[in-house]
Amino acid sequence: MKGRTAAVLTLAQGEPTSAAAKAAGVSTRTVERWCTDPEFALAVRDTRTELLNSAVGQLAAGAAEAVTALRAALVDDDGRNRVQAARTLLDAVLSLRESLDLEQRLAALETAEDDRKGDRR
Repeated sequence: MKGRTAAVLTLAQGEPTSAAAKAAGVSTRTVERWCTDPEFALAVRDTRTELLNSAVGQLAAGAAEAVTALRAALVDDDGRNRVQAARTLLDAVLSLRESLDLEQRLAALETAEDDRKGDRR
């Protein structure tokens, strides 16, 4: 894979322009110039989003197994394992709860803002 496509992927993965230039087979200056092109910058952002979505999907696929392993550790003979599993599960639940609360609050604010804008029309 050479050229702009290679540079897009390399930059989307968080590598510096020098690495993108090497992957693309061009100079660093060329990649820097490409980065000023809005279409190129959009391609980097879109590719990064795709990579992140893939990673989230992989994490979600393993989440059920992770929870099963933690729940099994809750009945482990070693008390330290039980305590660590309990802490990990509680931390995860609290973090998830906070995220869900924030998501609901944001949705409510967006709805209120949409309603407010609708009243002005």
